[in-house]
Parts: sequence; C-alpha cells; structure tokens
Amino acid sequence: MVDDSAPGRDRIAFLGHSTVLIELDGEALLTDPLLRPRVAHLRRYAPAPEPAAAVSAVLISHAHQDHLDLASLREVGRDTPLLVPEGAGGWLERRGFTAVRELAVGETAAVGAASVTAVAADHEGRRYPLGPRSDSVGYVVRGSHSVYFAGDTGLFSGMSELAGGLDVALLPVAGWGRTLGPGHMDAHEAARAARLIAPRLAIPIHWGTFRPIGPGRGLTIGREPAVEFARRVRELAPDTEVRILEPGEETAL
Repeated sequence: MVDDSAPGRDRIAFLGHSTVLIELDGEALLTDPLLRPRVAHLRRYAPAPEPAAAVSAVLISHAHQDHLDLASLREVGRDTPLLVPEGAGGWLERRGFTAVRELAVGETAAVGAASVTAVAADHEGRRYPLGPRSDSVGYVVRGSHSVYFAGDTGLFSGMSELAGGLDVALLPVAGWGRTLGPGHMDAHEAARAARLIAPRLAIPIHWGTFRPIGPGRGLTIGREPAVEFARRVRELAPDTEVRILEPGEETAL
C-alpha cells in the first residue's frame, strides 16, 4: 500500500533490491538504482518500478553490477549528479556521465537543502572482471530527518558510531543467491546492526526483488527475510520501529 500523506512531506519509497527513493526537504535522492527487469543472470520478480522521475542526486554504494547498473543510470539521466565511492568516478565519466563526484568516508556533499556524508561499509566493492577497484560506502542523508543507507555491508562494530539521533536506517537483510557471502547481513545480523545504530525507524531492503535463473533459487523469495528481521529487532532493539515496505511501497517520515 502506498502511503497517502500530503505531497511535499519527507518520505521513503522502497523500489526493490537496494534501490530506495529518499524524499527529504524537497530533494529526491535515489540509491543504487536497478530499474530494469534483468541484470546479468538475475531476473526481477517484484513489480517493475515506475519510470524514473526528476532526481536531485544518485547515491552509489559500490560498483557491483546489481548496485551500479549503467542502463538504469542512463534512464535516470547522464547529467544527474552522482555521488560515488573513491575509485568509481573516472570509470563513470568515461562512460558519459557528466556530474560525478567521489566521496571518501567522512566527506560530505550538499544536495540542495540536504547533506550527504559517506560512511564506512564492510564490503569488497571491486567490479569484476574488468571494472574499477573502488571502495564500498554507506551514506547518511541529513535535513529535516536523518536517513542512513547502508548499501551492502557486513556487520561491524564501527556502526555504533552512527548511533545518536538517526531517524531511519535502511538495512540489507538478505541476498539474491543461495547463500550470503562475506560483506553481507542476514536478518539476524541486520537486527544486531539496528541495536548498534539505534534508529527511530528501520526499513529492511535488499530482499524480495531479484533471483537467479531457475526455479526456487535465491534467498529473497517471499517476505521471510523482512519478517524475520522485524521479529529479531523486537527482541534486540525494542525501541526501534520496523516498517516492512514491499517493493513499490512508500511511507512518510
């Protein structure tokens, strides 16, 4: 169900996988856009997102194909500002994107009335086989509300540095394969991250959208990872509210 609050209010829309539209203080920030029905061996089984609307900036967490998708970025627009981790900027500029800015961990960029700060992530972000050897980051967006987008990351103790006043944490809770490799969180680890970060609201992402070719494959089939995350947060971080958004749903902040 789409939230029917009045337009202009701060809100979050989960478009599927790691793609989230953050609307804050009149700015629209899109994370890791993956808008097409397939990428490499992955197929989308969630509803297709709406065509990309005006976007103030795109936040790229790392260079893996399911997070940095060139076709989706072209759909958003080659002139749309891109905030990317160190090592990915030149690679994107050589592919025709004209407004690319690299952010190292701790650096901040202004996007209208909002600010975006790159924060640490525990994930190997190199694009194989011949893509850039870039870093992986998360982002904290601040304005009237504060939103942490984790990107892809494993659980690490440094997440506790984000604690204190965060309104929303967008936390990955699953993956698309049969198993989760290093640098990822399952529902239980994501709940432990919520305990470290202590946001007012946690929204599970990176579930329920893509699966590899073949029947019954992948960890993200169905709502189980998101439901398990909510259950674990109730146990480990009871002061944090969990809202499960299906791909395509949104909520006001």
